[in-house]
Amino acid sequence: MSSADGNGHEPSARVKLFADAGGLDALRAVKDHPRIEGFTTNPTLIRGAGVTTYEAFGRAVLEMIPDRPVSVGVVSDDLAEMERQARRISSWGSNVYVKIPVTNTRGERCDAVVERLSADGVRLNVTAVMTVEQVRWILDSLAPSVPCFVSIFAGRIADTGRDPVPLVRDAANLVNGRAEVALIWASPREILNVSQAEAAGCHVITLTPDLIAKLALAGKDLERFSLETVQMFHRDALAAGFEI
Repeated sequence: MSSADGNGHEPSARVKLFADAGGLDALRAVKDHPRIEGFTTNPTLIRGAGVTTYEAFGRAVLEMIPDRPVSVGVVSDDLAEMERQARRISSWGSNVYVKIPVTNTRGERCDAVVERLSADGVRLNVTAVMTVEQVRWILDSLAPSVPCFVSIFAGRIADTGRDPVPLVRDAANLVNGRAEVALIWASPREILNVSQAEAAGCHVITLTPDLIAKLALAGKDLERFSLETVQMFHRDALAAGFEI
């Protein structure tokens, strides 16, 4: 990591940044950012963007972004249907990675689905991972040489009051030596997570558009930032006409 102004660190160039967004407009707005090397989405983000036709949306994303990895997930909870959907999604584009949840809603592991799909060359992104044990069985289920992402939801782990860094570091040690597997720090909460992900050995971190916008703050002089904050408070107080 390179320091900036002695007060912070710029996000490392060694960890790849993927944009995480749910609508075509949001993805279009960040697709040409020089640091963005891939894209992810999920049904919650897509629904929040007002999308109603899932396959049309997925195909439109892949048409708009044909040159970098794009992760699009299955929407079924049934394991057999999940596998069918994954095979269909994998046909949408040569750069698509199919998101498979680590379990279904009943807590049943998706290892057999992952194993069959990976054996047939389907590139996957196993998602919603939160334990090292889950990483272990995912790795055991993957075919050698078939690319796969493993998405650890580090931000959600942190939401429980746990430090995700040791867990992510342990997962990275397991992935080490598996050139076809890339570890993703998912659901970040702040730009600091970029440096944490790199230090823990992650290959990728996902960033929502609001966090992508905050990349410009990395390494900002803190005295200058303090002054700008005071100026903002004063400006807003004047604009509101506050008096005491």
